[in-house]
Amino acid sequence: MTTVQDDLGDVEAGDVPVRRISFTINGQKKVAEVEPRLLLVHLIRRGVGLTGTHMGCDTTNCGACTVLVDGKAIKSCTMLAVQADGHEIATVESLATASELHPLQEGFKEEHGLQCGFCTPGMMMAAKQLLDANPDPTEEEIRWALSGNLCRCTGYQNIVKSVLWAAAKLRAEAQA
Repeated sequence: MTTVQDDLGDVEAGDVPVRRISFTINGQKKVAEVEPRLLLVHLIRRGVGLTGTHMGCDTTNCGACTVLVDGKAIKSCTMLAVQADGHEIATVESLATASELHPLQEGFKEEHGLQCGFCTPGMMMAAKQLLDANPDPTEEEIRWALSGNLCRCTGYQNIVKSVLWAAAKLRAEAQA
């Protein structure tokens, strides 16, 4: 079974039939003992207890499991947890603060960018990578950035409008 603890700097390596990894997730340093075959999505959901990252296909087709690893959008259903050793992971839970939604979350709300919400976390993380690199994307650039994420409910237009809304708000905040 996977175990995850806060990294207090006092954990000693021992004879454990699993691999010990350390990583940062949503700004918190963690140490985990994992089987080498464990997928990152399972470490995030079962080990760390962050269930915003969804599992839809286990084949990278849908993108519901998209997270950022060192700022790059990856599909966590096909990345091994041991590959995250020494890296920084950001999940959808990292977007909001205790009192405020992230502009992407606001955009999806304001522009009706979701219906069932299953694909939304992956869409938001893919969009976050785009907006971090390009604060003023075109509709075509947004569609390309989200092309690895499937939504079975919407026609994508409101998702694109949501990202455009978020981009405009982020630019306005940067100018203020």
